[in-house]
Amino acid sequence: MTSEPAVERLFNPRSIALFGATDKSRWSLYTFNNLASFPGDVYCINPRSTVVHGQQAFADISDVPATVDLAYLMVPTTVVRETLEKAANAGVRSAVVLTAGFAEVSDEGRALQDDVVALCEERGISMLGPNGNGYLNFTASTLPYGLPATPRGTDGSVGVVLQSGALASAILTLAEARNIGLSKLVSMGNEAMVTMTDVVDYLIDDPSTTSIALFIESIRKPDEFVRVARKARAAGKPIVALKVGRSEKSASTALAHTGSLVGSDSVIDAVFQQCDVVRVQSLEELIMTAGLLAQTGVLPGNRGIFVTPSGGACDIIADRCEDEGIALLDFSSDVRTKLHDLVPSYAHVNNPLDVTGYVVVDSTLLPNALRIAVSEPQVDFVVCVNEAPRLEPPRPELLEQSAGLIAEAVSTAEVPVFLMSNSHTDLTPYGREFIARTGIPTPLGGIHLSMSALGHAVRWSAGVRAGHRSNAPEPELIEVPLDATGVWSEGHAASFLDAHGIPMAPHEIVTDASAAVVAAQRLGFPVVAKMASDAVAHKSDVGGVMVGLEDEAAVRDAFALLQERARALPAGDASGDGVLLAPMRSGGVELIVGMTTDPQWGQVLAVGLGGVWVEVLADTVLRRLPITLEDATQMISQLRGAALLNGFRGSPAADIPALAALIHRFAQLAGSLRGRISEMEINPLFVRGDQIEGLDALMTWNTSEGAPHAH
Repeated sequence: MTSEPAVERLFNPRSIALFGATDKSRWSLYTFNNLASFPGDVYCINPRSTVVHGQQAFADISDVPATVDLAYLMVPTTVVRETLEKAANAGVRSAVVLTAGFAEVSDEGRALQDDVVALCEERGISMLGPNGNGYLNFTASTLPYGLPATPRGTDGSVGVVLQSGALASAILTLAEARNIGLSKLVSMGNEAMVTMTDVVDYLIDDPSTTSIALFIESIRKPDEFVRVARKARAAGKPIVALKVGRSEKSASTALAHTGSLVGSDSVIDAVFQQCDVVRVQSLEELIMTAGLLAQTGVLPGNRGIFVTPSGGACDIIADRCEDEGIALLDFSSDVRTKLHDLVPSYAHVNNPLDVTGYVVVDSTLLPNALRIAVSEPQVDFVVCVNEAPRLEPPRPELLEQSAGLIAEAVSTAEVPVFLMSNSHTDLTPYGREFIARTGIPTPLGGIHLSMSALGHAVRWSAGVRAGHRSNAPEPELIEVPLDATGVWSEGHAASFLDAHGIPMAPHEIVTDASAAVVAAQRLGFPVVAKMASDAVAHKSDVGGVMVGLEDEAAVRDAFALLQERARALPAGDASGDGVLLAPMRSGGVELIVGMTTDPQWGQVLAVGLGGVWVEVLADTVLRRLPITLEDATQMISQLRGAALLNGFRGSPAADIPALAALIHRFAQLAGSLRGRISEMEINPLFVRGDQIEGLDALMTWNTSEGAPHAH
């Protein structure tokens, strides 16, 4: 982790030296041109030319007549280390290395990169890159960047961090197209020293940045990412992320059902949700959402009013509100009366409000309807569909009159007000100039993308307002049994869970038919009989489960059949492990509660609809451990099948607080075994009213040492 003062120094130099500057390289020309508005000094370093880019060049950094703050390197890979050493000798403390050919290409390149990092750490240089274009600090007019990046549109407050240098041009174009101002843009390169999380940490404290947009290929430091995401949430600064690489699976070899439900991308979804990081699916959505959130801050709620001159737009908006969880607020009687008096007699006063095409006749109709709408006492935000002009109209004074009234309504409203265009088209130069001249907000681009961005803003705001996501502490490690090795099937695992506060159905393991009958009588008919061997992880897959045994004869027959099947197992004779008997449960809901270990993120908890169909249903909610009790409650509510727990066809409603408490206890137990256990699962977890108990369990212990054993 690079210290924040060092990152601050990197992004705010007073002087810059371009190493490898030459008129023969477009990289050099682009970088030099980008620095035309830089308020400090720019020095070109080239040992073979005395003039570069029309100004004096220096053969060596030692020839520069002043101290240089930032070194920008465009030199061959083999001389990067030597160049950095010369820069360090001259007092340089920050560097951007554009040069490629390091860890991204080969093991030899990685060794070179490690050597460069070691030098920078030794000499106190903060290095961005290598293999990165640099950064754009629009706030300070400091743009040491290796591709064309003339400031476009207006400076703003969206900070952008990219793990892809080539996409920066697309981001700049998108921001210009919709008048979204940027504060900083950083191309990370290999993150050999300064990392994405270092930059995010800096942007959270940067007063010129109010929202942060990330393009992420990989999260190299998960714990650091979680830390800065929580810091951003506490500061009220939204992080919007486009994370690519969704197809990778991280737990395909797991023994428990949980493993097949937990891919690396689904874990990232869970982490983002826990930290209130907004995840988007396109570059357009990334910039639109970050731009909107830069304006909104935390919205007070999800109740909106939409004002438009189009009935068709009303229909689209209503559908998209349902998609995004936005509530269409009913007008109060006072506001409804005022709107009735304003709009034509054939208009329907509903939300969304269609003021009709009469706006062509009366240019004040739309802004006056907006003025009334923002007075609605219960509304959380108002959206007005209003296009920015593309070309100067025949009577521009009418359009300007309407825009002035809209700008006044927006500026005097006590709730956030946004404008939105019908389609996602680029603003024209005239449209941009019109917005600047009249003071109206820039319309969000297109109903579909705008509603996606607004939905993200509503959900992010709800998460921040809830404020219940405390940083759950890691549970203290506990001692584990001396025989805690390999796979524990139901008999072993259930006893362990029961002893640690996780209620499991009663069970007995027997080794002969007569004992099976006695156990069944004690447990109460009907019963279930299962193979008891730890060698069989999924007993139903090998015919190792017999259900609905109503009498002694059925128990004897089941015992004999299970022993026969145990002797025929491909893994070897398991008949000596006996048969497990448990009471039959019916009439409830079967869930799965499981923990698996993700190689990057560590312990991950899964809660879902369970039983034998768990992988088919795939109705699962994930969280990275540790979690709070509130997290456990939220996980239950987010299941698609959550309604089943509210009572279905005469079955009693589940005791949700008790269920959440059990899930939380399970998560704490898993956390207290971290490092020693790779998987732990209850499937199914039987829920019927306040009767909540595990019917089957599985635990997989790590072979490595690390946690203390019981004595």
